[in-house]
Amino acid sequence: MEPTLPDTSLDTSRPGGVLDMDSALIADISTLIASGQRGMVLNILADLHPADLASVVSHIDQDLAEQVLDWLPVETAAEVLAELDDDYRAELADAIPNERLTAMIDELDTDDAADVLADLPHDLAHRILPELEDAEDVKELLAYEEDSAGGLMATEFVAVLHDHTVAQATEVVRSQAESIREIFALFVVDEGDRLVGLVTMKNLLLSPAETSVSTIMKRDIVTVPTHMDQEDVARLMERYDLVTLPVVDAHDRLVGRITIDDIVDVIRDEAEEDIQRMSGVAGGEEATDSVWRITRGRLPWLLAGLAGASLAALVILSFEESLAAASILAGFIPIVMATAGNAGIQSSAIAVQGLASGDIWASDIKRRLGKELSVAMLNGLVASLVLGAAILLFGSLFTEQLGGNPVKLAYTASLALHIVIVVATTIGAMTPLLLDKMNVDPAIATGPFITTSNDILGILVFFLLADWLYL
Repeated sequence: MEPTLPDTSLDTSRPGGVLDMDSALIADISTLIASGQRGMVLNILADLHPADLASVVSHIDQDLAEQVLDWLPVETAAEVLAELDDDYRAELADAIPNERLTAMIDELDTDDAADVLADLPHDLAHRILPELEDAEDVKELLAYEEDSAGGLMATEFVAVLHDHTVAQATEVVRSQAESIREIFALFVVDEGDRLVGLVTMKNLLLSPAETSVSTIMKRDIVTVPTHMDQEDVARLMERYDLVTLPVVDAHDRLVGRITIDDIVDVIRDEAEEDIQRMSGVAGGEEATDSVWRITRGRLPWLLAGLAGASLAALVILSFEESLAAASILAGFIPIVMATAGNAGIQSSAIAVQGLASGDIWASDIKRRLGKELSVAMLNGLVASLVLGAAILLFGSLFTEQLGGNPVKLAYTASLALHIVIVVATTIGAMTPLLLDKMNVDPAIATGPFITTSNDILGILVFFLLADWLYL
């Protein structure tokens, strides 16, 4: 039975050219690919944005994905390849014939070409690189750290001399329009290629042809060095509402530009990585990753959590006599552990988010400590009063277990809870700041480290107070 063409109508409530994809449609497309229905498949995918095409490719079997990339026009296939997750992209690229892969990478901007090559197996990248039209530029980009401004920038940009007229600058734009996808502004350089200013396209179009570029350029411009970390680059572009950012070398020579589409990717990737690390995952996990790679990223954190929980258990066991003397204390263990964990996660999450956005600096330790202590004291006071009131209110139901003294237990448990909240909040807030000061990613602080350390300290504080005040 010949496969039928599925309903591929575009959803008019969504942006143009966006296919309303679901599992049924993906199954239909997979069937058509497996049946060799090239024309029907290309008809379905013809009007899709490369990002949506990449989503389709990511949701079908790898052998079918390889077939789709082979069927697509070279330019489209190249853009799809650039949109895919790193590891999956490398797997697909490894199956593409060298000649076609070279043609695909040649269609990309130098920054995207460098990203694709960086993900390929070393021997394959070594064979492809010399065959590229922009081999020298791509090779230069590969020399920079992947998460630096140099690794993020593209070498395609429009630069004009400071003594050019508007008419001459316009001709430069026209001559390079074919090779540069988006032109947001013209960079103005001197005879030594040092950046001296920037001209927006609006100013260029509205100025008389005979006007000198130097009279309409903006001199006070934001630049970044090639070694700057991509997170700092993202903060700069967000703070100053920039759509393009020039990159300069140690001698202030213009070497590239970073555009807003690259920064959106950086912000998303960094946010995903921080969330994963805060959740106890190694970071960089993608939906297309293999079971083995996902396991390898998660298992170390689970084992670290297991080790921490074992230490908490040892603390509890060391107070065996206290538990034997007053078994009611066991009922408060989950309260103390849960409260310590929650208080620590709250404060550490805010600290990590503030460091990531630039609103909090590592040098703010004293000011943050004062604020967090105040918050912890207030929260601890309210929570301890609630716990104490609950013990007194329901104490009559547990007279035998309480030894006839619910007031003493209420006082002990409330004071312990208050101290635990203060300690956990302080640790949670300060640890990310200290890690950032030591140039360690602060996101790792909010995973098993904060939760486990606060569990251990919380239990220790609780039993020490119970031994002192209650028993």
